[in-house]
Amino acid sequence: MKKAQKKRKQRTRLEPVQPMVAGIDVGSKEHWVCAPEDTDGKREVRVYGATTPELQNLAAWLLEQGVKSVAMESTYVYWIPLYEVLEAAGLEVVLVNASTLKNVPGRKTDMADCQWLQLLHSCALLRGSFRPADHICRLRSLQRQRGNLVSERARCVQWMQKALDQMNVRVHRAVADLTGTTGMAIIRAIAGGERDPYKLAKYRDPRCRKSTAEIVEHLTGNWRMDHLFNLANSLRLYDQIDSLISDYDAQLLAELQQLQTEERRSADCPAHSSPAKQRTMKKRGELPMREALWRFAGVDLTTIDGISANTAQMVLTEVGPNITAFPSEKHFVSWLRLCPRVPVSGGKPLKKRTNSFGASRLAAAFRMAAVTVQRSRTALGAAYRHVARRKSGGEAVFVVARKLAIYVYRLLRYGQDYSDIGQEAYEAHFQARRLAALNANARDLGYALVQEEHAV
Repeated sequence: MKKAQKKRKQRTRLEPVQPMVAGIDVGSKEHWVCAPEDTDGKREVRVYGATTPELQNLAAWLLEQGVKSVAMESTYVYWIPLYEVLEAAGLEVVLVNASTLKNVPGRKTDMADCQWLQLLHSCALLRGSFRPADHICRLRSLQRQRGNLVSERARCVQWMQKALDQMNVRVHRAVADLTGTTGMAIIRAIAGGERDPYKLAKYRDPRCRKSTAEIVEHLTGNWRMDHLFNLANSLRLYDQIDSLISDYDAQLLAELQQLQTEERRSADCPAHSSPAKQRTMKKRGELPMREALWRFAGVDLTTIDGISANTAQMVLTEVGPNITAFPSEKHFVSWLRLCPRVPVSGGKPLKKRTNSFGASRLAAAFRMAAVTVQRSRTALGAAYRHVARRKSGGEAVFVVARKLAIYVYRLLRYGQDYSDIGQEAYEAHFQARRLAALNANARDLGYALVQEEHAV
């Protein structure tokens, strides 16, 4: 009896969908490039340096090979110069997150990363990351560095408060805001050599709730020289960073003015729908940025409750006014990671795992904006309080941030103006939906709800 021969499994070959593509493995010192297959079925791999002349030679070689699209990993910031050179050469560049490659099984161990990228890209198995136009990238670079400076300025405030606490000079208890007019005046006086709490209390703003005697009690402490030295240097660093932030604001305004259309450049910015919000922006000095953003985008994002001029600046410098790259508002909130993520396999929910996909800076800006509406008498404020009562404050921030992202998308994509229906209308709408659900449940059980009349 002959033994049945075991059939060997034939390796399935991936058929290319778009053959004229290349793959690049990005590094800090050199880049590995894989060209498309030639007539013999072989793919040539070359290594280029990271200098600008080498990058230009790399782009020229890809054009000689007839390459139309290139896939490359987003490795740190090393990919940015290469991306710009390839884009300037007229090549389509697909920026791939490195984590995506780990999700595709079947990788051969003897295949270089650039060959693996070229193979997957030729089979249309790679998804590119969102990257706005070049002029938006310039704004985004300035905005992100400005955000880094704002974070450093906040650290200086923490250092100043630490030095004051060590001297038991409780300025943050005497005033509501340490960086406000009264708080900074007191700190500058202390750094200038003033130690008398009565003289320091004279910097009190007339609108302060605490009396002069209470402020004197809080401003009495032990004036150790080491803590005073730390306070003075932290204040000096705070002023330097604040000056740099002002320079970045001026540069952003200049860049936005260059991108404005001729029609809106000479047009008057329309009045804000909320006079109170406009007064607040005027007090903070945000009106020039609001007007520049309106002339740049053609819409005023600050009309949305919770969206300040700084938040609008963050949105327009991260994605720009043209968001057609996102087909719908669901794609936009999914990119922001402001939608519930419920992975399912075989009909059963899997354990949620955090990932790094999405716009963390922009999502954080929407979350900060959501916190500001929690006590407002608006529909968004009512929605925040409703979710916070039933679930938690974190869930409420998530829900309202998603609503804000949707309103921003509709305003930028379709020009749909935001209109606040108010707290009362939202509560009435919620009660109507709740009553309809109760009636439906009662009908399913064979009952009918009857409204009870209360005696007056």
